[in-house]
Amino acid sequence: MSIERLQAHFGFTRMPFGRELAPGMLLATRAHAEAVARITWVIDEGAIGVITGEVGAGKSVAARAATAALDHRHLVIYLGNPAVGVRGYYRHIVASLGGTPPYQTSAVIAAAVERLQMERSERGRRVCVVIDEAQLLGQDQLDELRFLLSDEMDSRSLFSLCLVGQPTLRRRLKLGACAALDQRVALRYHLDGMERKETATYVQHHLTLAGRTDAVFSDDAITVIHQTGRGLPRAINNLALGALTAAFADGKTIVDERSATTAVTEHAAD
Repeated sequence: MSIERLQAHFGFTRMPFGRELAPGMLLATRAHAEAVARITWVIDEGAIGVITGEVGAGKSVAARAATAALDHRHLVIYLGNPAVGVRGYYRHIVASLGGTPPYQTSAVIAAAVERLQMERSERGRRVCVVIDEAQLLGQDQLDELRFLLSDEMDSRSLFSLCLVGQPTLRRRLKLGACAALDQRVALRYHLDGMERKETATYVQHHLTLAGRTDAVFSDDAITVIHQTGRGLPRAINNLALGALTAAFADGKTIVDERSATTAVTEHAAD
């Protein structure tokens, strides 16, 4: 299949349902807008927040939208790979704050604390640490986060922390070994999938960004895509693109229920 031919067939100026959208181009669904508002509150309060949702629910997208709206008084440190371990996290913090990370673990921890204190006291900036895929954090990493957040005897935090992960993250934090960190969590929010009406609006939003303001998907096709994708944006993207491809292969100008069903069948076979 030629992407260029598919675009020309449907009259798109760009391919819809891609992930490379600027924060301002994202559709603010009910759950997405709520997640952004809550992440913003966590940052403003210098608190700890836990944002969970199923795979593809849009957790990382919401965190990106919230942090993109921050002004120069904020500095965001994004940690997306729990596999780097404790020392890797500290090294990333030091490097993000303009320092050269020492090799020795004790030295890099001290350097991270010093840099965080400098950002607040000398530069007047609020540091926000966003940890993605946080359900994969090891117990040693969770313990270090607690120690780092308790550096000034609970009087105030050196940074705000947003833990973003799958639903298992909330269950992990409730375990006894994580009790001290869990007690410091000020906000918890679970990002649900979109409702059927929101899915229809979401699909049309992507089509509009691609240059089509009219209906390309039939109502039946939207229903099939919504029910199969359970309203999860990533699944909706994949199924909608698959349905477009199926319609193009059949020479159709409207994505109907049959095209959507074909996409569902192919998706299930992957």
